[in-house]
Amino acid sequence: HWITAHLFTPQVVAWALLVGGLLILAIERFHPTGRIVDATAVPARESLGVGLAQVLSLVPGTSRSAATILGGYSLGLTRTAATEFSFFLAIPVMFAATLYELWQGRQALGAVDLLPFLFGFVTAFVSAVVVVKAFLRYISGHSFSVFAWYRIAFGAFLLWIYR
Repeated sequence: HWITAHLFTPQVVAWALLVGGLLILAIERFHPTGRIVDATAVPARESLGVGLAQVLSLVPGTSRSAATILGGYSLGLTRTAATEFSFFLAIPVMFAATLYELWQGRQALGAVDLLPFLFGFVTAFVSAVVVVKAFLRYISGHSFSVFAWYRIAFGAFLLWIYR
């Protein structure tokens, strides 16, 4: 509640976008050596580091996936392994969040809602798999710099608008 009350402002989001973009450029500049190539075999120490990097996403404007991907990349995972690990890490969180939201709205749901909900769930899952596969192909041969420049430009634009 504190984060929602104090940090959900356009200025915080803008600064998070800007700083995040600069961090991406710095990480790309120092180009960490990827010694861990298998996302299913990430050692405990690096897993903890990625989890700690994920905490940064509590700040509005900070992407959870960017925090975990770049955290893993900085800790020695290859681009592809860091990205796969980030998506693996998101699965239980998304399921838990969905179940929590369903539990919170259980009074408003009826049996008639089950089929549309299942259809939406399956459609979203299939779409996510397609997008993740395409993203993995892209990042295996490209840097994250394009995302950094996007974040910097958008953050600067927001700061200009909300000055």
